[in-house]
Amino acid sequence: MPTPALPSKLPDVGTSIFSVMTQLAQEHGAINLAQGFPDYDPPRELLEALARHVLTPGHQQYAPMPGLLRLREAISQKTARLYGYAPNPDTEITVTSGATEALYAVMAAVVRPGDEVLLLEPAYDLYAPAVRLQGGVPVYVPLMPPGFRPDWDRVAAALSPRTRLVLINSPHNPTGAVLSAADLDALAGLLRNTDTLLLSDEVYEHMVFDGATHASVSAHPELRERAFVLSSFGKTYHATGWKVGYCLAPPALTAELRRVHQFITFSVSTPTQHALADVLPDTALYDGLPAFYQQKRDLLRELLAPTGFELLPSQGGYFQVADFSALAPGLDDVAFARRLTEQAGVAVVPLSAFYHNGHDDQLVRFCFAKQPTTLQAAAERLRQAEAGGGTAESGTTKGAQLLH
Repeated sequence: MPTPALPSKLPDVGTSIFSVMTQLAQEHGAINLAQGFPDYDPPRELLEALARHVLTPGHQQYAPMPGLLRLREAISQKTARLYGYAPNPDTEITVTSGATEALYAVMAAVVRPGDEVLLLEPAYDLYAPAVRLQGGVPVYVPLMPPGFRPDWDRVAAALSPRTRLVLINSPHNPTGAVLSAADLDALAGLLRNTDTLLLSDEVYEHMVFDGATHASVSAHPELRERAFVLSSFGKTYHATGWKVGYCLAPPALTAELRRVHQFITFSVSTPTQHALADVLPDTALYDGLPAFYQQKRDLLRELLAPTGFELLPSQGGYFQVADFSALAPGLDDVAFARRLTEQAGVAVVPLSAFYHNGHDDQLVRFCFAKQPTTLQAAAERLRQAEAGGGTAESGTTKGAQLLH
Protein backbone atom coordinates (compact mmCIF):
# COMPACT_ATOMS: atom_id res chain seq x y z
CA MET A 1 0.00 0.00 0.00
CA PRO A 2 1.53 3.36 -0.99
CA THR A 3 2.26 5.98 1.64
CA PRO A 4 -0.66 8.41 1.88
CA ALA A 5 -0.06 11.86 0.44
CA LEU A 6 0.73 14.40 3.15
CA PRO A 7 0.42 18.08 2.25
CA SER A 8 3.21 19.97 3.97
CA LYS A 9 2.47 22.72 6.48
CA LEU A 10 5.73 24.36 5.40
CA PRO A 11 6.10 23.39 1.74
CA ASP A 12 8.69 26.07 1.00
CA VAL A 13 10.92 25.28 3.99
CA GLY A 14 13.86 22.93 3.58
CA THR A 15 16.74 21.98 5.84
CA SER A 16 18.07 24.85 7.96
CA ILE A 17 20.90 26.80 6.35
CA PHE A 18 22.95 26.18 9.49
CA SER A 19 22.68 22.42 9.04
CA VAL A 20 23.42 22.74 5.32
CA MET A 21 26.57 24.79 5.84
CA THR A 22 27.77 22.64 8.73
CA GLN A 23 27.37 19.51 6.61
CA LEU A 24 29.21 21.20 3.75
CA ALA A 25 32.00 22.21 6.13
CA GLN A 26 32.36 18.62 7.30
CA GLU A 27 32.46 17.30 3.74
CA HIS A 28 35.23 19.71 2.73
CA GLY A 29 37.25 19.87 5.94
CA ALA A 30 36.36 23.54 6.34
CA ILE A 31 36.62 25.60 9.50
CA ASN A 32 33.03 26.12 10.60
CA LEU A 33 32.34 29.81 11.27
CA ALA A 34 28.78 29.33 10.03
CA GLN A 35 26.80 27.74 12.84
CA GLY A 36 26.59 29.73 16.06
CA PHE A 37 28.27 27.51 18.61
CA PRO A 38 31.52 27.87 20.60
CA ASP A 39 34.43 25.48 20.15
CA TYR A 40 35.38 25.73 23.83
CA ASP A 41 33.83 24.16 26.93
CA PRO A 42 31.51 25.57 29.59
CA PRO A 43 33.02 26.83 32.86
CA ARG A 44 34.64 24.10 34.92
CA GLU A 45 32.38 24.96 37.88
CA LEU A 46 29.30 24.17 35.80
CA LEU A 47 30.67 20.86 34.50
CA GLU A 48 31.61 19.76 38.02
CA ALA A 49 28.16 20.74 39.31
CA LEU A 50 26.50 18.66 36.60
CA ALA A 51 28.70 15.68 37.43
CA ARG A 52 27.65 15.96 41.09
CA HIS A 53 23.96 16.11 40.33
CA VAL A 54 24.03 13.29 37.80
CA LEU A 55 25.23 11.10 40.70
CA THR A 56 22.82 12.54 43.29
CA PRO A 57 19.95 10.19 44.23
CA GLY A 58 16.59 11.64 43.27
CA HIS A 59 17.96 13.99 40.62
CA GLN A 60 17.24 11.65 37.70
CA GLN A 61 13.46 12.03 37.63
CA TYR A 62 11.10 14.67 36.26
CA ALA A 63 11.59 18.20 37.46
CA PRO A 64 8.50 20.34 38.11
CA MET A 65 6.86 21.49 34.89
CA PRO A 66 7.76 25.21 35.38
CA GLY A 67 11.34 24.33 36.35
CA LEU A 68 13.10 23.67 39.64
CA LEU A 69 12.08 26.25 42.21
CA ARG A 70 15.70 26.83 43.27
CA LEU A 71 16.64 27.63 39.68
CA ARG A 72 13.65 29.94 39.22
CA GLU A 73 14.60 31.72 42.44
CA ALA A 74 18.16 32.16 41.18
CA ILE A 75 16.84 33.54 37.87
CA SER A 76 14.69 36.03 39.77
CA GLN A 77 17.68 37.20 41.81
CA LYS A 78 19.82 37.54 38.71
CA THR A 79 17.11 39.52 36.88
CA ALA A 80 16.74 41.85 39.85
CA ARG A 81 20.49 42.41 39.98
CA LEU A 82 20.80 43.21 36.29
CA TYR A 83 17.50 44.88 35.44
CA GLY A 84 16.03 46.13 38.73
CA TYR A 85 13.02 43.84 38.57
CA ALA A 86 12.49 40.58 40.46
CA PRO A 87 9.97 38.37 38.64
CA ASN A 88 7.92 36.07 40.84
CA PRO A 89 9.47 32.57 40.65
CA ASP A 90 6.06 30.92 41.01
CA THR A 91 4.08 32.89 38.46
CA GLU A 92 6.48 34.69 36.10
CA ILE A 93 9.41 32.35 35.30
CA THR A 94 9.32 29.16 33.22
CA VAL A 95 12.36 27.01 32.46
CA THR A 96 12.24 25.66 28.90
CA SER A 97 14.14 23.35 26.57
CA GLY A 98 16.22 26.17 25.21
CA ALA A 99 14.94 29.53 24.03
CA THR A 100 13.79 27.74 20.87
CA GLU A 101 11.10 25.82 22.74
CA ALA A 102 10.13 28.95 24.66
CA LEU A 103 9.66 30.88 21.44
CA TYR A 104 7.60 28.15 19.83
CA ALA A 105 5.48 27.79 22.98
CA VAL A 106 4.80 31.53 22.98
CA MET A 107 3.66 31.40 19.36
CA ALA A 108 1.46 28.37 20.00
CA ALA A 109 -0.04 30.00 23.09
CA VAL A 110 -0.98 33.40 21.69
CA VAL A 111 -1.05 33.35 17.86
CA ARG A 112 -4.32 32.29 16.26
CA PRO A 113 -5.18 31.81 12.58
CA GLY A 114 -5.15 35.15 10.80
CA ASP A 115 -3.21 36.97 13.53
CA GLU A 116 -0.33 39.09 12.28
CA VAL A 117 3.12 38.90 13.86
CA LEU A 118 5.53 41.72 13.08
CA LEU A 119 9.11 40.58 12.39
CA LEU A 120 12.13 42.84 11.88
CA GLU A 121 14.10 41.39 8.97
CA PRO A 122 16.72 39.96 8.56
CA ALA A 123 15.43 37.63 11.25
CA TYR A 124 16.48 34.34 12.78
CA ASP A 125 15.07 31.62 10.55
CA LEU A 126 12.92 30.04 13.28
CA TYR A 127 10.62 33.03 13.68
CA ALA A 128 8.49 32.96 10.55
CA PRO A 129 7.90 29.17 10.45
CA ALA A 130 6.80 29.23 14.10
CA VAL A 131 4.26 31.94 13.22
CA ARG A 132 3.00 30.13 10.13
CA LEU A 133 2.57 26.81 11.93
CA GLN A 134 -0.02 28.51 14.13
CA GLY A 135 -1.87 29.92 11.12
CA GLY A 136 -0.43 33.36 11.78
CA VAL A 137 0.72 35.84 9.15
CA PRO A 138 4.30 37.17 9.34
CA VAL A 139 4.55 40.88 8.52
CA TYR A 140 8.09 41.94 7.67
CA VAL A 141 9.70 45.30 8.42
CA PRO A 142 13.19 45.70 6.94
CA LEU A 143 16.31 46.58 8.92
CA MET A 144 18.60 48.38 6.50
CA PRO A 145 22.38 47.88 6.28
CA PRO A 146 24.93 48.80 7.35
CA GLY A 147 23.57 49.55 10.84
CA PHE A 148 20.36 47.51 10.72
CA ARG A 149 18.61 49.99 13.00
CA PRO A 150 14.81 49.83 13.37
CA ASP A 151 12.89 52.56 11.55
CA TRP A 152 10.09 53.09 14.04
CA ASP A 153 8.00 54.97 11.49
CA ARG A 154 8.03 51.87 9.30
CA VAL A 155 7.17 49.73 12.32
CA ALA A 156 4.24 52.03 13.11
CA ALA A 157 3.02 51.78 9.51
CA ALA A 158 3.14 47.96 9.69
CA LEU A 159 1.05 47.73 12.86
CA SER A 160 -2.64 47.01 12.37
CA PRO A 161 -5.67 45.94 14.44
CA ARG A 162 -4.72 42.37 13.48
CA THR A 163 -1.19 42.62 14.96
CA ARG A 164 -1.12 40.07 17.76
CA LEU A 165 2.59 40.13 18.51
CA VAL A 166 5.75 42.11 17.78
CA LEU A 167 9.02 40.17 17.93
CA ILE A 168 12.29 41.94 18.68
CA ASN A 169 15.78 40.48 19.08
CA SER A 170 18.66 42.31 20.77
CA PRO A 171 21.55 41.75 20.50
CA HIS A 172 20.47 40.81 17.03
CA ASN A 173 21.13 37.62 15.13
CA PRO A 174 22.50 37.80 12.44
CA THR A 175 23.63 41.44 12.33
CA GLY A 176 24.97 42.21 15.82
CA ALA A 177 22.81 45.35 16.09
CA VAL A 178 21.76 46.36 19.61
CA LEU A 179 18.59 48.16 20.67
CA SER A 180 18.93 51.13 23.02
CA ALA A 181 16.72 52.29 25.89
CA ALA A 182 15.43 54.99 23.52
CA ASP A 183 14.42 52.26 21.06
CA LEU A 184 12.40 50.53 23.76
CA ASP A 185 10.74 53.84 24.67
CA ALA A 186 9.81 54.34 21.01
CA LEU A 187 8.33 50.85 20.83
CA ALA A 188 6.41 51.39 24.07
CA GLY A 189 4.86 54.50 22.56
CA LEU A 190 3.71 52.57 19.49
CA LEU A 191 2.12 49.78 21.54
CA ARG A 192 0.72 51.92 24.36
CA ASN A 193 -2.94 52.01 23.30
CA THR A 194 -3.07 48.54 21.75
CA ASP A 195 -3.56 44.96 22.90
CA THR A 196 -0.47 43.86 20.96
CA LEU A 197 1.90 41.56 22.81
CA LEU A 198 5.69 41.65 22.65
CA LEU A 199 8.23 38.83 22.41
CA SER A 200 11.80 39.90 23.20
CA ASP A 201 14.52 37.42 22.24
CA GLU A 202 17.46 38.34 24.47
CA VAL A 203 19.59 35.20 24.31
CA TYR A 204 22.76 37.25 23.71
CA GLU A 205 22.04 39.61 26.62
CA HIS A 206 25.55 39.24 28.09
CA MET A 207 27.35 40.09 24.87
CA VAL A 208 27.14 43.88 24.39
CA PHE A 209 30.31 45.71 23.43
CA ASP A 210 32.15 49.03 23.51
CA GLY A 211 30.95 50.05 26.95
CA ALA A 212 27.25 49.84 26.13
CA THR A 213 24.75 48.01 28.36
CA HIS A 214 21.98 45.66 27.36
CA ALA A 215 18.59 47.36 27.21
CA SER A 216 16.30 44.59 28.42
CA VAL A 217 12.54 44.67 28.17
CA SER A 218 12.64 43.30 31.74
CA ALA A 219 14.00 46.70 32.82
CA HIS A 220 11.20 48.60 31.03
CA PRO A 221 8.11 48.66 33.31
CA GLU A 222 5.65 49.54 30.57
CA LEU A 223 6.82 46.99 28.02
CA ARG A 224 7.30 44.06 30.39
CA GLU A 225 3.59 44.15 31.28
CA ARG A 226 2.84 42.87 27.77
CA ALA A 227 6.02 40.92 27.08
CA PHE A 228 7.56 37.47 26.97
CA VAL A 229 11.34 37.80 27.50
CA LEU A 230 13.54 34.89 26.44
CA SER A 231 17.02 34.01 27.67
CA SER A 232 19.42 31.12 27.09
CA PHE A 233 21.77 29.38 29.49
CA GLY A 234 23.31 27.71 26.45
CA LYS A 235 24.57 31.04 25.13
CA THR A 236 25.60 32.37 28.54
CA TYR A 237 27.58 29.29 29.60
CA HIS A 238 28.94 28.11 26.21
CA ALA A 239 26.70 25.04 26.43
CA THR A 240 24.42 25.26 23.41
CA GLY A 241 23.97 21.47 23.39
CA TRP A 242 22.37 21.51 26.83
CA LYS A 243 19.27 23.26 25.45
CA VAL A 244 18.12 25.06 28.59
CA GLY A 245 16.57 28.50 28.55
CA TYR A 246 13.77 30.39 30.24
CA CYS A 247 10.91 32.77 29.66
CA LEU A 248 9.92 35.71 31.83
CA ALA A 249 6.36 37.00 31.51
CA PRO A 250 3.57 38.50 33.66
CA PRO A 251 1.36 35.95 35.47
CA ALA A 252 -1.47 35.91 32.91
CA LEU A 253 0.94 35.43 30.00
CA THR A 254 3.00 32.86 31.90
CA ALA A 255 -0.16 30.84 32.57
CA GLU A 256 -0.87 30.64 28.84
CA LEU A 257 2.75 29.78 28.04
CA ARG A 258 2.71 26.93 30.54
CA ARG A 259 -0.52 25.52 29.12
CA VAL A 260 1.47 24.84 25.95
CA HIS A 261 4.89 24.14 27.48
CA GLN A 262 3.50 21.22 29.52
CA PHE A 263 2.46 19.46 26.32
CA ILE A 264 5.60 20.21 24.29
CA THR A 265 8.37 19.39 26.75
CA PHE A 266 6.71 19.22 30.17
CA SER A 267 9.99 19.54 32.03
CA VAL A 268 13.68 20.07 31.39
CA SER A 269 16.65 17.88 32.43
CA THR A 270 16.69 17.73 36.23
CA PRO A 271 20.45 17.40 36.93
CA THR A 272 21.16 20.17 34.42
CA GLN A 273 18.77 22.52 36.20
CA HIS A 274 20.39 21.74 39.55
CA ALA A 275 23.83 22.46 38.10
CA LEU A 276 22.68 25.79 36.66
CA ALA A 277 21.10 26.74 39.99
CA ASP A 278 24.44 26.06 41.69
CA VAL A 279 26.46 28.39 39.45
CA LEU A 280 23.98 31.15 38.61
CA PRO A 281 24.76 33.13 41.81
CA ASP A 282 28.40 33.33 40.68
CA THR A 283 28.06 36.65 38.87
CA ALA A 284 31.64 36.59 37.63
CA LEU A 285 30.71 33.85 35.16
CA TYR A 286 28.57 36.25 33.15
CA ASP A 287 29.84 39.70 34.16
CA GLY A 288 33.03 39.04 32.20
CA LEU A 289 31.29 37.99 28.99
CA PRO A 290 31.13 41.42 27.28
CA ALA A 291 34.92 41.78 27.44
CA PHE A 292 35.43 38.10 26.60
CA TYR A 293 33.41 38.32 23.40
CA GLN A 294 34.51 41.82 22.44
CA GLN A 295 38.07 40.52 22.40
CA LYS A 296 37.00 37.80 19.97
CA ARG A 297 35.12 40.27 17.79
CA ASP A 298 38.09 42.59 17.69
CA LEU A 299 40.43 39.75 16.85
CA LEU A 300 38.29 38.59 13.94
CA ARG A 301 37.97 42.13 12.61
CA GLU A 302 41.74 42.59 12.84
CA LEU A 303 42.34 39.30 11.06
CA LEU A 304 39.86 40.09 8.28
CA ALA A 305 41.06 43.67 7.79
CA PRO A 306 43.70 42.75 5.16
CA THR A 307 41.13 40.84 3.09
CA GLY A 308 38.67 42.34 0.66
CA PHE A 309 35.72 41.97 3.04
CA GLU A 310 34.00 45.15 4.19
CA LEU A 311 33.10 44.63 7.84
CA LEU A 312 29.79 46.02 9.07
CA PRO A 313 29.28 47.18 12.68
CA SER A 314 28.89 44.44 15.30
CA GLN A 315 27.65 45.84 18.61
CA GLY A 316 26.71 42.60 20.35
CA GLY A 317 26.10 38.88 20.10
CA TYR A 318 28.74 36.68 18.52
CA PHE A 319 28.40 37.35 14.83
CA GLN A 320 30.18 39.56 12.31
CA VAL A 321 28.49 40.48 9.03
CA ALA A 322 30.76 41.16 6.05
CA ASP A 323 30.15 42.59 2.59
CA PHE A 324 31.93 40.53 -0.08
CA SER A 325 30.85 42.56 -3.14
CA ALA A 326 34.40 43.78 -3.80
CA LEU A 327 35.65 40.18 -3.80
CA ALA A 328 33.00 38.65 -6.03
CA PRO A 329 31.00 41.30 -7.92
CA GLY A 330 27.64 39.98 -9.04
CA LEU A 331 27.89 36.64 -7.24
CA ASP A 332 24.93 35.74 -5.04
CA ASP A 333 25.58 35.13 -1.36
CA VAL A 334 24.63 31.44 -1.38
CA ALA A 335 27.05 30.69 -4.21
CA PHE A 336 29.76 32.73 -2.50
CA ALA A 337 29.26 30.90 0.82
CA ARG A 338 29.52 27.55 -0.98
CA ARG A 339 32.64 28.67 -2.83
CA LEU A 340 34.23 29.88 0.39
CA THR A 341 33.51 26.55 2.07
CA GLU A 342 34.51 24.27 -0.78
CA GLN A 343 37.53 26.14 -2.11
CA ALA A 344 38.84 28.34 0.71
CA GLY A 345 38.00 25.94 3.54
CA VAL A 346 35.98 28.40 5.67
CA ALA A 347 32.23 28.03 6.19
CA VAL A 348 29.99 31.08 6.64
CA VAL A 349 26.23 31.72 6.40
CA PRO A 350 24.69 33.73 3.53
CA LEU A 351 22.55 36.51 4.95
CA SER A 352 19.76 35.86 2.44
CA ALA A 353 18.85 32.86 4.63
CA PHE A 354 17.50 35.37 7.17
CA TYR A 355 15.02 36.91 4.70
CA HIS A 356 11.65 35.43 3.77
CA ASN A 357 12.19 36.28 0.09
CA GLY A 358 15.90 35.49 -0.23
CA HIS A 359 16.88 39.17 -0.36
CA ASP A 360 20.58 39.38 -1.19
CA ASP A 361 22.90 42.33 -0.44
CA GLN A 362 26.08 40.23 -0.93
CA LEU A 363 26.52 39.79 2.81
CA VAL A 364 27.69 36.78 4.82
CA ARG A 365 27.81 36.09 8.56
CA PHE A 366 30.87 34.90 10.47
CA CYS A 367 30.62 33.44 13.99
CA PHE A 368 33.47 34.62 16.22
CA ALA A 369 32.55 32.50 19.27
CA LYS A 370 35.69 30.46 18.66
CA GLN A 371 39.13 29.99 20.13
CA PRO A 372 41.74 32.49 18.87
CA THR A 373 43.59 29.68 17.11
CA THR A 374 40.42 28.79 15.19
CA LEU A 375 39.89 32.39 14.06
CA GLN A 376 43.56 32.73 13.11
CA ALA A 377 43.49 29.52 11.07
CA ALA A 378 40.33 30.63 9.27
CA ALA A 379 41.82 34.04 8.45
CA GLU A 380 44.96 32.41 7.09
CA ARG A 381 42.89 30.22 4.78
CA LEU A 382 41.01 33.28 3.53
CA ARG A 383 44.24 35.17 2.89
CA GLN A 384 45.69 32.23 0.96
CA ALA A 385 42.51 31.87 -1.07
CA GLU A 386 42.37 35.56 -1.92
CA ALA A 387 46.01 35.46 -2.97
CA GLY A 388 45.26 32.50 -5.19
CA GLY A 389 47.29 29.93 -3.28
CA GLY A 390 44.44 27.82 -1.97
CA THR A 391 44.55 25.86 1.28
CA ALA A 392 46.21 22.52 1.64
CA GLU A 393 44.03 21.75 4.66
CA SER A 394 40.86 21.97 2.60
CA GLY A 395 42.33 20.05 -0.31
CA THR A 396 42.60 23.11 -2.60
CA THR A 397 45.58 23.46 -4.89
CA LYS A 398 44.14 25.72 -7.56
CA GLY A 399 46.11 28.75 -8.59
CA ALA A 400 43.23 31.00 -9.60
CA GLN A 401 42.04 33.59 -7.12
CA LEU A 402 39.27 31.66 -5.40
CA LEU A 403 37.35 34.63 -4.02
CA HIS A 404 37.05 36.37 -7.38
